Amino acid sequence: MSEHAHGKVVFWSLRQKFLDKEDVPEQSRQVVYYSLAIGHHVGIIDCLNTELTCDLAHYSQWIERLEDQEAQRKMRGLLTFGEINIDASHVNLLAPALAPLAEEDRPEPFRTWSRVLMRLLAEIQHEPAIYLIVKKGE
Repeated sequence: MSEHAHGKVVFWSLRQKFLDKEDVPEQSRQVVYYSLAIGHHVGIIDCLNTELTCDLAHYSQWIERLEDQEAQRKMRGLLTFGEINIDASHVNLLAPALAPLAEEDRPEPFRTWSRVLMRLLAEIQHEPAIYLIVKKGE
């Protein structure tokens, strides 16, 4: 078995942050809102939604099917670092690379995974504040 045969991969989306406004003193609210705007996490809880889960062995096979070497390198980062982020700057790289894998004649589960990720990329393109966290787990 390959070194990437065990475990799973989870794609989470970050679509919102939770802030209990009652806990924030009035004079501090502008600082908190500014922190949210620039992306710093100051007493903010990220609300992650599980979007896709796949086994690690099939993930490796999936990304090997990407013809674009830069897209493949981006997705392979998960195998190297254990985690990657996908944001608005990756949409134009990954969406075209995934499109051929989403076609009707492509094998499962790669077709479904490609379609899910393309849908998420379209959502990111529409709302750039959304991003994905992809993490390797047991």
